[in-house]
Amino acid sequence: MSDYRTLVQQQDEWGSVAVLDDGDCRILAFGEHDEQSKLLKKAPHVPQHTYVQAMLLALLYLKPKSAIILGLGGGALVHALRHFDAAIKLTAVELRPLVLELAKSHFQLPLSKKLNLINQDANQFLASAEHKKVDIIFADLYGSEGVDAGQLSQTFIEQSLALLKSEGLLVLNCWKEHSQDRGLLARLQQHFPDVRACLTGGGNWVVFASRTPKNFTSAGLKQGAAGLSAVLDCDLGRSLSRFELWQ
Repeated sequence: MSDYRTLVQQQDEWGSVAVLDDGDCRILAFGEHDEQSKLLKKAPHVPQHTYVQAMLLALLYLKPKSAIILGLGGGALVHALRHFDAAIKLTAVELRPLVLELAKSHFQLPLSKKLNLINQDANQFLASAEHKKVDIIFADLYGSEGVDAGQLSQTFIEQSLALLKSEGLLVLNCWKEHSQDRGLLARLQQHFPDVRACLTGGGNWVVFASRTPKNFTSAGLKQGAAGLSAVLDCDLGRSLSRFELWQ
């Protein structure tokens, strides 16, 4: 990232947080050579990372009226979902107060009455079960050392299930080695009749666990992805080519 200028470099109790800028893009980094979030400043709704593009395939399942985002980062999912439909009620849960503040001050976070920001550990948020049920839960819990282990646990899956509507969807951003985690697959299949996944070009393994079985056709998926790509101003076709049942 030698071409980037450092705008912010701070420490909190969880480690380093930096904001970098090259004129066109802005990056939130939690560690050296790490891009936790990336924002195209002239078009903040366009997802820059392939894992975010893959997570947005969730919109092929349903058009959500509400969603929970666990792990705000720089707000890439918030930007994209708000652009897709400004009426979606979003709740974003972020552990680190510093990250929340930087998302607002440096990443053009689209603040509105439809966006509820909560500074809390995601696992504690789920355990409290105080939120109304939603259509989609997006879980993107990462630190400088990788995926939060709690995101892969039986407790996390069951508590997420409790906050999903009858046709709801749980989306997990994991790492490529989790594609071999048969225990995680079994835990998901115990509660979700339809589990699919997508390996991204960036090495993420994005999982989609639906409370209702889905009968996607190849033509239907291509048509849906083309429509989403037009709305979101990015090509979701690359992610769709790797989207399949996890079994």
